[in-house]
Amino acid sequence: MRIKTMSEPVFSERAGQIHRKGEAPFAMECNKDSLAGAVSQRACVFCGSRVVLYPIADALHLVHGPIGCAAYTWDIRGALSSGPELHRLSFSTDLQEMDVIFGAETKLYRALTELIDRHHPKAAFVYSTCIVGIIGDDLEAVCRKVSDEKGIPVLPVQSEGFKGNKRAGYNAACQAMFRLVGTGDTSGISKKSLNILGDFNLAGEIWIIRDYFKRMGIEVVANITGDGRVDDIRRAHGAALNVVQCSGATMDLAKMMEEKYGTAHLRVSYFGVEDMAESLYAVARFFNDPEMMERTRELVREELSVLYPRLREFQQALAGKKAAIYVGGAFKAFSLVKAFRLLGMQVVLVGSQTGTQEDYQELHDITDDGTIIVDDSNPLELSSFLKEQDVDIFVGGVKERPIAFKLGVGFCDHNHERKEALEGFVGMLNFAQEVYNTVMSPVWRFVPRKSEAGAKG
Repeated sequence: MRIKTMSEPVFSERAGQIHRKGEAPFAMECNKDSLAGAVSQRACVFCGSRVVLYPIADALHLVHGPIGCAAYTWDIRGALSSGPELHRLSFSTDLQEMDVIFGAETKLYRALTELIDRHHPKAAFVYSTCIVGIIGDDLEAVCRKVSDEKGIPVLPVQSEGFKGNKRAGYNAACQAMFRLVGTGDTSGISKKSLNILGDFNLAGEIWIIRDYFKRMGIEVVANITGDGRVDDIRRAHGAALNVVQCSGATMDLAKMMEEKYGTAHLRVSYFGVEDMAESLYAVARFFNDPEMMERTRELVREELSVLYPRLREFQQALAGKKAAIYVGGAFKAFSLVKAFRLLGMQVVLVGSQTGTQEDYQELHDITDDGTIIVDDSNPLELSSFLKEQDVDIFVGGVKERPIAFKLGVGFCDHNHERKEALEGFVGMLNFAQEVYNTVMSPVWRFVPRKSEAGAKG
């Protein structure tokens, strides 16, 4: 691997993970280990598992490893809870040199028993980190012993960081949760019921979606995992359907439940008008209830009657503006492309950290010629593409914000740190308002790239 220069923004080894639509037949490499030295955006296995599990609000979350690993706490994804907030406390066994040499199973046992006695959680998740995988502590045995003594599920999460990438962490989280599923009482659950998978309730959004399903006449059994509860997950197998929003994070759990319990699943998206409406209609079609379908149509009509007049206020100003998208899961990118199109904007760059071959094929199908599609990009690549395409707004997460601001590009946080609901019909209105305020701000006239362009003109 040669050293990359500013004039050469793409490693030759990464060429297969970048595609420009229209220049060649579609071919895309993905789901590879991140390239060493590329300052990749992708995180480790432990981070992936932590992101999925920690919003379970009444569970204890204990990181078995050095204190630095515990930096991945609740605040990397500000999940809101309608009740318990135990998930907002981060605990670590804080492994030291002697623990590494002689093993730390006794230390883990003492930490678990003390924390369970102090906080009385409904369950405990114990996260394995890189060093634990190296020294060989038997998490399974310690967790089983504490579970027998304390009478609650104590679940090992096999999330050693070196085992793979963030997607492997999603699988480790689903494996741990699946041990909870099927252990609760399902009596009293309606035949018209579902579980919400893959929504992390970043800005109270799962409450918006639950309200939609309630208006349709559907019971929500479990939130997995935003505003999640251990007892609800234990009886989640009693629901008739799983609706999966962030397919990368929780699709493995949906497939496990379908194989063991026969629970059907649907992939859905709550972002944008088109996908939000279609997700509700798809659920209504699944239950094959004419009255439910009519309630769904009425719900959509009511929401759109409020939304569309407001959207027209933004469309004229935003028409022709350019947008770039780089998000965690590719499924979210589909909805964002459609949302920008509804606003009259052009998507010129779209990518994700964890997309699959099927995801990128779909992105290729719905984007315009000339659009750059990228997998697991890094800051230098993204910077180069943003300047090349002269974008007006960049949609990403916390790690992408500095790139946008350094280049004088408007930014919209669509990932971990946002405080404004972007899901549902009201979320589309919030999104349009934020895009309008950002793109049309007069401040961009004074950034170097714009002022230099104006001087040349």
